[in-house]
Amino acid sequence: MRPLRYSINITLDGCCDHRAIVPDEDLHRHAAENIAQADALLFGRVTYEMMEAAWRSPAQTGARPDWMEPWMEPFARTIDAAKKYVVSSTLDHVDWNAELVRGDLGKAVQQLKRESGKGLFVAGVQLAQALTELGLIDEYEFIVHPRIAGHGPTLFAGLSKHVDLKLVSRLEFGSGAVAMRYEPRR
Repeated sequence: MRPLRYSINITLDGCCDHRAIVPDEDLHRHAAENIAQADALLFGRVTYEMMEAAWRSPAQTGARPDWMEPWMEPFARTIDAAKKYVVSSTLDHVDWNAELVRGDLGKAVQQLKRESGKGLFVAGVQLAQALTELGLIDEYEFIVHPRIAGHGPTLFAGLSKHVDLKLVSRLEFGSGAVAMRYEPRR
């Protein structure tokens, strides 16, 4: 069974707004390595649309956007090439190497996990909470940045029950951010 891994960047006060966090070269490299260790990415609509707008390769020109630093290119290539599953009840179609996931979320994700391979990687906020409620996430990675944002959104607000986790690894970055990986205590 393929493991389902979750990773997200947060501030010290729990904010997960991507605009409150400025990933550097080390964090982009780490994210590319995470994605490369998965057979596919699992996104909700909001995360899919945000990632596609930022990282989809410009097919016509082949030129990178003005804002993209050269050290971002390996991450951009990795996420652009990755197989993606998009959970959405509002989108009619997706492309960018993606398939829509519809119907019962638990059954659909369990079916994806049953397929052979290295694993699945999930990102975002709402989808991760729904998958946590269903007990389907096998590993959580919280990359905590040394910043206090003073605003939200925050993770897992309204979760129906607590989830006990066991620390399995810790990685410090030069920026002071710390990636902590946890597995649920079963």
